[in-house]
Amino acid sequence: MPSHDQTRRDELYLDPYPLYARARRTEGLTYVPEFDAWLVARDQDVREVLLRAEDFSSANALLPDIPLSEAALGVLPRGFAPRPTVVTTDGADHRRHRAVLNRGLSAARVSALLPYARECARELVDGIAATGSAELMDAYARRLPGQVVGRLIGLDPADVPAAVHGGYRAEELLFRPMPPQAQSAAAADVVALQHLLDGYIRDRRAAPRDDLCSSMVATLAPGGGELTLEQRHELVASLQNLLIAGFLTTSAMIGTTLLHLLRDRPQWEMLCADPALIPAAVEEAARFDTRVQAFRRTATRPVSLAGTKLPAGATVLVAYGSANRDEDRYERAGRFDISRPARHHHLAFGHGPHGCPGSQLAREQLRLTLEVFTRRLPGLGLDPDVPPPTMRPTLIHRSPQTLYATW
Repeated sequence: MPSHDQTRRDELYLDPYPLYARARRTEGLTYVPEFDAWLVARDQDVREVLLRAEDFSSANALLPDIPLSEAALGVLPRGFAPRPTVVTTDGADHRRHRAVLNRGLSAARVSALLPYARECARELVDGIAATGSAELMDAYARRLPGQVVGRLIGLDPADVPAAVHGGYRAEELLFRPMPPQAQSAAAADVVALQHLLDGYIRDRRAAPRDDLCSSMVATLAPGGGELTLEQRHELVASLQNLLIAGFLTTSAMIGTTLLHLLRDRPQWEMLCADPALIPAAVEEAARFDTRVQAFRRTATRPVSLAGTKLPAGATVLVAYGSANRDEDRYERAGRFDISRPARHHHLAFGHGPHGCPGSQLAREQLRLTLEVFTRRLPGLGLDPDVPPPTMRPTLIHRSPQTLYATW
């Protein structure tokens, strides 16, 4: 049974926006005991933290919410131990991890991947178009990004479903309360994912290809010869992070965008009538309900932020989702409006050294999704015979639990 703290945390995860609004109106920073962190809620303050990487470390950006049971701890050593990744490093270590991602997710690389992404989107919609109804998270939103990031990394399409499953199980293990045996089963799925990725890593060491897995192996473990166990640990951690970040957050953005458009029928109909609004809709959806709501940072020394003095070691929760609804930055900030001029000054993809290297690929997948759905299924609407959608209780990838639709 979930603890009181977990129940309260879930309530905040399900709808953090009232808390954000109070924090933006409150002088200084707001301490939130459920997160054991100081909430950074205003756009200006969020940007300041993200640009002061030397004062606010990313080392603990992704601490788990859930303590692992002995049953899970007995399973995880069969896989690969955690290692710092691009998300949880600073300075030179961060630049080392980041460089290969910047090259692998360059504009040219993304452009070359788009025909495949477009084909996948069309095939997925073709597969459901004749049915008249579908649960869109499972039938589409969780599938397209997995296929696309799998192609980017170099996974065999036959391995993509297992990789996606393992990624979601990793998220459940670290961020959702489960009984010990369920944790153990989730841990086994994570271990299976790690061994799958390790197989690709060792294969690309022996026979490099034109894919991001090969580039990561060459960059993070330069030289020839057999990979050391430590190199394999680091590469598995980095590839697992890329895989999960690549599909999980984009899936969330697709699902949340469709949800808000279908809740606001005039905007959906406006988009169907005028596809030129799609780029603006992409940016507005990213801003309005940000898929990664917040990451932690840790003060490396005594610092002052927004008039609040923080000791060394203090944790701040940097709320991109709150900054993106800051009334001092955006007119009618709490209104979802696809006619809002499309600008990329929001913080949906971060800011500064840790800005998302895959932002363009995520945007393109959402753009393709809206193009295909508005053209093929203009009659799309929320299914009136099922309860209204609820959000997943997490700040890591805000999205509907399910999205039942008819047409």
